[in-house]
Amino acid sequence: MDFMVILQLVIVLAAIFLGARLGSIGIGYAGGLGVLALAAIGVKPGSIPIDVILVIMSVIAAIGAMQVAGGIDFLVVVTEKFLRKHPKYITYLAPIVTYFMTIMAGTGHTAFSTLPVIAEVAKEQGVRPSRPLSIAVVASQIAITASPISAAVVFFSGAMEPLGVGYLDILMICIPTTLLAVVLTSFLANFLGKELKDDPVYLDRLAKGLVVMRGVSNIKVTPMGKRSVWIFLFAIVMVMVYATLISDKVGIFGNIEKGAWFPKESIILSRDHAIYVFMLSCATAITFFCRIEAANVLSASTFKSGMSACVCILGVAWLGTTFVNAHEAGIKELAGGLLQTTPWLLAVALFFASMLLYSQAATARALMPLAITLGAAPVTLVASFAAVSALFVLPTYPTLLAAVEMDDTGSTKIGKYVFNHPFFIPGVVCIALSVLFGFMFAGVVL
Repeated sequence: MDFMVILQLVIVLAAIFLGARLGSIGIGYAGGLGVLALAAIGVKPGSIPIDVILVIMSVIAAIGAMQVAGGIDFLVVVTEKFLRKHPKYITYLAPIVTYFMTIMAGTGHTAFSTLPVIAEVAKEQGVRPSRPLSIAVVASQIAITASPISAAVVFFSGAMEPLGVGYLDILMICIPTTLLAVVLTSFLANFLGKELKDDPVYLDRLAKGLVVMRGVSNIKVTPMGKRSVWIFLFAIVMVMVYATLISDKVGIFGNIEKGAWFPKESIILSRDHAIYVFMLSCATAITFFCRIEAANVLSASTFKSGMSACVCILGVAWLGTTFVNAHEAGIKELAGGLLQTTPWLLAVALFFASMLLYSQAATARALMPLAITLGAAPVTLVASFAAVSALFVLPTYPTLLAAVEMDDTGSTKIGKYVFNHPFFIPGVVCIALSVLFGFMFAGVVL
């Protein structure tokens, strides 16, 4: 490794470290600064992940409209009723709730609204809140790789189509494998840490009156909130139906001589474009039929966090592709043979990349095309996909920090050694199980 390569790597890591220190949207700012620094020493900037950013923007536009209409409040009330009906099983049910909310929304930021409910129900049952909160946050991150409208899945499915792996194939593998991993990991999470009644930190805070029991949330559900959720669900179904219809495996569009109904050239909307128009149309329908002010969407918390994610991906993913593209030949020479003999190394590479790139979509955008050119088998690519979800390793991700802040028992805390936090073990185990099950399922489906 020569001096210039080391210098470039130092610039990339320094930009990521600075972004982590700045927090929130600052990771995107620092990513752009890193690209500027690399360009200043002669590195040609890589491709900007425009497709990923546009998917996030269009989906967040619809979710923001749904939140203003009261749809998120409706989902929180339904979630709270569900969790309070079975409070003893909070550690097992909480991650299932955040998992499916992420699958439906295509973003893990929806977990923000349910974390206070999870923490409160856990306290009332005398369950250590760090247990359900840790696996719930991890579930909200790994579910991105199983969501039909997430930017990561949309990009990855497009990259895999030339290899004969369709959009539905990816969902058929990723949904059951990640869900099974989340369920199994929740059993492990239920034994991590001291029992709440034996935790000296909790007992001290309780004696000082710092632990407050808030009871049932006082959220009013409106008819417009319910209506907005149904409109959003309908849009998701339409996206999935359209993506299925244009898939090569279905055979409706393709080679007429091989039995297709229509030529492939007659497809007007690509999958990406379909998500843009369906989600924006969904936002229009919610705005009109639920009678909300479109301007209010700009101040919705989901809209703000989603737009922040776009800036983060713009900076960090651009930084990642710039460095990877500059050394693609060397990486191929070094890693080409390794992926053939030890395919699970791809999952390891994706794991470490995602903890630095701060985004599932950014990680997939930066490394998956390279893995494809290195000759990684389709089974390896799909099975390793869940490993792009290691956003929990560095305790700086918004939903992780929110979980820490919402637990007033003090059980969900970040240790002085940075990595010793309650999200680390459940996260690593969950990803490892997802990849393991992925190799098993993908070997059968593909």
